[in-house]
Amino acid sequence: MAMLRSYVSGHWHTSSAEGAPLHDAVTGEEITRISSAGVDMAAALDHGRRVGGPALRELTFHQRAALLKALASYLREHRDELYALSARSGATRTDSLIDVDGGIGVLFGYASKAKRELPNDTVYVDGAVEPLSRGGTFVGQHIGTPLRGVAVQINAFNFPMWGPLEKFAPAFIAGVPSLIKPASQTAYITEKLVALMVASELLPEGSVQLVSGGAEDLLDHLTAQDLVGFTGSASTAQLLRTHPAVVRSSVRFNAEADSLNCSILGPDAVAGTPEFDLFVKQLVSEMTTKAGQKCTAIRRALVPASSLDEVAEAARERLAKVVIGNPANESVRMGALAGLEQREEVRRSLKALLEAGEVVFGSPDRVEVVDADAERGAFLSPVLLKADPDQPQPHEVEAFGPVSTLLPYDGVAHAVELAARGAGSLVGSVVSYDADFVREVVLGVAPWHGRLLVLDRDDAKESTGHGSPLPALVHGGPGRAGGGEEMGGVRGVLHHLQRTAVQGSPRVLSAVTGRWVTGASRRESEVHPFRKSLAELRIGDSVVAGPRVVTMADIEHFASFTGDTFYAHMDEEAAAANPFFGGRVAHGYLVVSFAAGLFVSPEPGPVLANYGLDNLRFLTPTFPGDELTVTLTAKQITPREDQEYGEVRWDADLVNQKGESVAKYDVLTLVAKA
Repeated sequence: MAMLRSYVSGHWHTSSAEGAPLHDAVTGEEITRISSAGVDMAAALDHGRRVGGPALRELTFHQRAALLKALASYLREHRDELYALSARSGATRTDSLIDVDGGIGVLFGYASKAKRELPNDTVYVDGAVEPLSRGGTFVGQHIGTPLRGVAVQINAFNFPMWGPLEKFAPAFIAGVPSLIKPASQTAYITEKLVALMVASELLPEGSVQLVSGGAEDLLDHLTAQDLVGFTGSASTAQLLRTHPAVVRSSVRFNAEADSLNCSILGPDAVAGTPEFDLFVKQLVSEMTTKAGQKCTAIRRALVPASSLDEVAEAARERLAKVVIGNPANESVRMGALAGLEQREEVRRSLKALLEAGEVVFGSPDRVEVVDADAERGAFLSPVLLKADPDQPQPHEVEAFGPVSTLLPYDGVAHAVELAARGAGSLVGSVVSYDADFVREVVLGVAPWHGRLLVLDRDDAKESTGHGSPLPALVHGGPGRAGGGEEMGGVRGVLHHLQRTAVQGSPRVLSAVTGRWVTGASRRESEVHPFRKSLAELRIGDSVVAGPRVVTMADIEHFASFTGDTFYAHMDEEAAAANPFFGGRVAHGYLVVSFAAGLFVSPEPGPVLANYGLDNLRFLTPTFPGDELTVTLTAKQITPREDQEYGEVRWDADLVNQKGESVAKYDVLTLVAKA
């Protein structure tokens, strides 16, 4: 029988040990064997730090994003191979779409977010410049730079493709290499994923490695520059979090653990309303998708006591229509659990839950299946329970399979209290059309949840659902759920960067960050900066233009032309009574327009377009007779990797004859590269 391989230190390694067998979840037959014996864990980590890290750090955020997008496209071309392996884990085609396409979607999502929100640079500038002195010669700036270690990820069995990719994407964008250690049950899918990633030849060597089998002494070799991301049980998370090397070096540790997620039905959502139907449909879907083996599945369904029987009956009717069996059969809606051991674990948890309630639908011991042997395959009937909400078991025991419990509540405060008894969850949902009820519940349960979905008739058509984490939003939760955050857009990237406060002169901070800082030197030349291509333009290139006198005729013409006849511009008596002005003033947009007229170079040239203003603030009123002068300085230059132009951010400072700033803002232009 073939042995799963590991990819470490730049080559594929096959263990010579006997290994542990891995079985097809549907048929029970042995697929392969797994062992990490012979893998030099210290060498693998060193390879990532020494080879992968430097190669990634040479690339900008945008260049990494382009590689991630290309990788996603490559993997999408090989989905059928991954679907075929996914089916052997008991996954239906729909389940496989969530895992395979969901993982690829995370890559696309991060590539897009990085291109839009991160600089085409190797340094992340975090926040505004902080003034630290009265004269402006001593300032501070927070920056983010990639950690010089390896992002070690230890994953669960239920999402062998999405799990690795949702951790890999933010680490890669940050410039930190990854080492993937999948759960053994479904590691054959992750091995195929990594084989495709390596075969694509898109990724710098050392940026991704794979250990198939046990972690062995992997954590012993961690340093303060490494990170650990874990998905699995709370008990295992505790063991890993307290590992001597993790504690000794204060290794960044992110855990996604147990989660007794709840869904709360609003009192307004009675039978016959769209929200009632949405709640029942979502509950059944979360029970049966991936055979309930999702960390985001609904484990506790909180319903008004008056609606309990109607919800139970409606759910029972839907569950009765679910066809269970071999995923290869097109009629099958729910496949097998990941393995026989997992089925026994769910049955043990069910025994504990039954101490607090009774079965509404299904059986822990009997199930009818299509095109499969119910005993050789790891099949289990969906089991819906009804329990006393005051008993501890529903709030403490997670049956990681197609199991959920109906819990009645009386009033908003009671629902919030029950939700909180989960002691920290990845996700909760509220299904209601009553905005006041929703607000009270969301604000009441938010401290115990990493994500909250509000589902109603307005968003149902486009909602991705209770159980679907998205790359732009945080995936994680407090307390029992692990206390960590994965993904979350740029937040996920920042987890892999070291935030450092740099203090110095404006000149030094400009050099460090690649952005012009107020107080740093400007360069004026005979060539207007708008006549320079992106290749010629430099940070600090500047033009000073003006003055221009603002007249009462200008103000009245602008008011008449635009229709902006606000009293501060047109009514002397009313304007004089205004505590901010004391008399008629020019429109803010008029003075900004005058500034553009002063600094622009009108002939065709490298500047292709003005596409916006950022951070515009009007600081001092402009009165008739004031003289305006503008200073425009190249602040940040961002080439676009896939275009013949880039973005230039200009610092604009518009002052009056007294030297007072009338307006400050950033001008954004698109400039040709050559």
